[in-house]
Amino acid sequence: MSFQTQGQQPPQGGYYPPPNQQQAAYPPPPNQGGYPPPPQNYSYPAPGGQTSPSFPPPPAGGQTSPPPAGGHPQIPHQQPSPIPEKMQHALTPGGAPPQGQFVGVQSTSADDVGTFNGGSYRISHRDTNTVLTIQLAMGCPLTAKPGAMIAMSPTMTLKGSVKFSMKKLIAGGEMSTSTYTGPGELLLAPTMLGDISVLRLSGHETWSVGKDAYLSSTQGVIKDYKNQGLSKAFFSGEGLFVYKISGNGLLFLQSFGAIIKKDLADGEKYNIDNGHLVAWSCKYVMERVASGGIISGMTSGEGLVCKFTGPGSVYMQTRNPSAFASWVMANGAAGGGA
Repeated sequence: MSFQTQGQQPPQGGYYPPPNQQQAAYPPPPNQGGYPPPPQNYSYPAPGGQTSPSFPPPPAGGQTSPPPAGGHPQIPHQQPSPIPEKMQHALTPGGAPPQGQFVGVQSTSADDVGTFNGGSYRISHRDTNTVLTIQLAMGCPLTAKPGAMIAMSPTMTLKGSVKFSMKKLIAGGEMSTSTYTGPGELLLAPTMLGDISVLRLSGHETWSVGKDAYLSSTQGVIKDYKNQGLSKAFFSGEGLFVYKISGNGLLFLQSFGAIIKKDLADGEKYNIDNGHLVAWSCKYVMERVASGGIISGMTSGEGLVCKFTGPGSVYMQTRNPSAFASWVMANGAAGGGA
């Protein structure tokens, strides 16, 4: 079942002309009032009426007196011998990188501007009120999550389709998709207070994406469902099925809160709490980290985690939807009873 608004039909062929340069260009900010320069040749007095202390110049020639004869003998400094590579790995259990090579999580909150075949994009107003602005050329399609649109140009064409599958029914995924066709401008935003990040796929990698993390994708991106097992379905926070993304093009991810990225080296391990996953390109297993039995797990609040092993990358969200829902219910009940 589909519906289609009025607009121009896409051209035949796989190539799309570049977008209108006047649409994709962003005007410069208005001229701001300038401040006059400071006065020339004006010496400011020292604070508190005090004069700055003066010091005698060093002796000419740069020669200094030798140390006294009765001083302590000088011991030459010895550089420590380098640690062998095998010993470095032995000193860093768990697959962590050696000392001096540690790289922490990376922020993705800066404005992102880019182009693709048939259009351009801009990610702004980050990182919890993010807006994705897309300029599409004539006939260029873009697939997006239903209900993500803020606004669009009247020249855009919107087509909705419904595709039923048992995987989507079990996973609670979206049965319908929205396809926008240019020319024109399109504004998209996440469902919750969150951020947007872009993944540029080259056709050589496969990403796993949470069912709530998909926002939009360009033509050439292949989206399918993947079964990740019962243990991960119950404890990872992502359900039984997740998106399996491959192909060529741009994939736009949405999150609850800000998005941070962690790159893992070969053999490096990293623990991520369940409910914070957005997308990942490496394998993981469920592991218990709280020791001391059930009481310890309940008091620490950190029972099971997703243990990733490199090489690969992981995108995380800074807020947990389930924990936030529990907090709202608890505080709402407390406020209602007051």
